[in-house]
Amino acid sequence: MKAIWSIAKRELLSYFTSPIAYIVISVFVLLSGFFFYSLVWWFNSQALQMAQNPYYYQQVNINQMVFAPLFHNLSVVLLLMLPILSMRLFSEEKKMGTEELLFTSPISVPQIILGKYLASLIVLASMLILSAIPTTFTFIYGNPETLPYLLGYLGLFLLGAAFLGLGVFWSSLTENQIVSAVLTFGTLLLFWVLSWAGYSARGLWQSVLNYLSFFDHFDGMTKGILDTSDLVYYFSFAFFGLFLTYSVIQSRRWR
Repeated sequence: MKAIWSIAKRELLSYFTSPIAYIVISVFVLLSGFFFYSLVWWFNSQALQMAQNPYYYQQVNINQMVFAPLFHNLSVVLLLMLPILSMRLFSEEKKMGTEELLFTSPISVPQIILGKYLASLIVLASMLILSAIPTTFTFIYGNPETLPYLLGYLGLFLLGAAFLGLGVFWSSLTENQIVSAVLTFGTLLLFWVLSWAGYSARGLWQSVLNYLSFFDHFDGMTKGILDTSDLVYYFSFAFFGLFLTYSVIQSRRWR
């Protein structure tokens, strides 16, 4: 664990001595604040209109009208931003010529991969925590349900962890960071739209496509539903990405 943390600290230092982490975090927090403000403004206008009818006013739900759309918007932002965060993890090592030195050190390959992955997860967690600060005021001035709120942020973290796992894999294949980011984004977008293809499919294919899609697993969490199959999906996706990274690096070491 000490070796993994050493690699993670090294990567965090690299993130914050370059503009990447600051730009990614700033853009994410700015967009999350804009989405949150827009949704709250829309919610207030709708609540005022519904207040004229007692039946409709009882249907007002801040979780469904503000937080669920917010989480879906942020999931799209993560799809756009996280490839930028993961693109340099191994690509930069190859480009700078430090890859061979790193892999001949006493630290094992799994420890190196986990250390780099942990650093990216810490940055992801920082992004989500900072974006959550403005939303906490709804608990002071309103009465949202806590469970859907917490599960929504948990879903964003698990979604981001799966994205980063795939990003680490593509970063290990090329020394060009732009190519790594584009490949990561393209692959994530493919998995994202599988649910759209599932609408036109039938039978077994529909079930398979829906299960493989990020959207279906994330949607339940925004509604306060935690299913073990969703957890298994995200953990498996992240693990598969890291395993592919390990396979790529091991094959390169034995050439």
